[in-house]
Amino acid sequence: MATRTLGIILNGATGRICSTQHLANALAPIRSEGGLLVGEDRVMPRLLLAGRDAAKLAQVAAAHGVEAWTTDLDSALGDPEFPVFFDAAETHLRAVTLRRAIAAGKHIYTEKPVAPTVAEGLDLLRAAVARGLKHGAVEDKLYLPGFRKLKRLAEEGFFGRVVGFRMEFGWWVFDGVEAPSQRPPWNYRRAGGGGIVLDMHPHWRYVIVGILGPIRRVVAANWTAQPERGDERGGLYAVDVEDSTTTLVELAGGAHGTIYSSWATRVRGDDLVTFQVDGTKGSAMAGLRRCWIQAAIDTPRIVGFNLGGDAATLDYRMDYAAQWREVTDEPAYVNPYRPGWEGFIRHVVAGEPFASDLAAGIRDVQLAEACLASGAEGRWVELAPIGG
Repeated sequence: MATRTLGIILNGATGRICSTQHLANALAPIRSEGGLLVGEDRVMPRLLLAGRDAAKLAQVAAAHGVEAWTTDLDSALGDPEFPVFFDAAETHLRAVTLRRAIAAGKHIYTEKPVAPTVAEGLDLLRAAVARGLKHGAVEDKLYLPGFRKLKRLAEEGFFGRVVGFRMEFGWWVFDGVEAPSQRPPWNYRRAGGGGIVLDMHPHWRYVIVGILGPIRRVVAANWTAQPERGDERGGLYAVDVEDSTTTLVELAGGAHGTIYSSWATRVRGDDLVTFQVDGTKGSAMAGLRRCWIQAAIDTPRIVGFNLGGDAATLDYRMDYAAQWREVTDEPAYVNPYRPGWEGFIRHVVAGEPFASDLAAGIRDVQLAEACLASGAEGRWVELAPIGG
């Protein structure tokens, strides 16, 4: 068995997503295990960290045993020892940065959204294809334990005919005035690529499609619950993007469902994200890690409101949650970012198929773009097929 190296540039390496999920939880474990088995060989990632803050880069590099780092992106792109470029830096600079990487002849793997619009994403895809480069987009949420269980139930036919679904996501993001915010100001500014739709709907596209099938059309309402916020320096700024959204989704199979996402809601439920699917044979509800089911045979007969002469006769003691059974059998936990890296490395090195390519990332952006257009124009928006 031979060991070969694969040079990978990690741009935006000091950011939370790159330093924790992609580096600490995916690439670093692959390296510590002696590389990734591809065919009869092992591929060892050789990393070059790129960013703007030299001190932070040195700190992240030291923490993970990475020797190479740089604040000069041009020099990194010009190094032939690193044929793969990964971008997790600022969203509003992504399309420009990926275009530079493609021009430098790098295979590209990127965080979402892959571009601010479908048109710009297609330009990137055409450029990569013209250069014969491999390309991929991060689609991590489908590998979360709860969603993996939900997907398996769908594959096994547990639901029968799907009649509807409901996805809910969110938490309270402090405004930076009453309490420090958990999210940076660019999330709330159009110029920075902010807004909850562009941030989260690309995820919901591949989760819904991966479990239930293609989306035909959507209609959405988007609004700003917190119109003024405080930045890191104590100044106030006006929010010019949405921080809350509700979307009605029609699947190609005919079923309908809803997506509710908000940075201005308080959590009371099983998880920060819940995804319930209802079908003729049963229902299931999944969070990030756990999943519960209620089969048709176990479904209780709900008689509705038990109204009486006073409040004591209302049927408020029913424990509906206890009528569901948790799905406990599952494979060993793997960080959801790692399967994407393993698949992309195999794609680059051995030409193995990779479903989460740039075309998939563009389809993810398409849902966000359609929801923004629908909210602005007050109409259903069709999701036309996008080739890859």
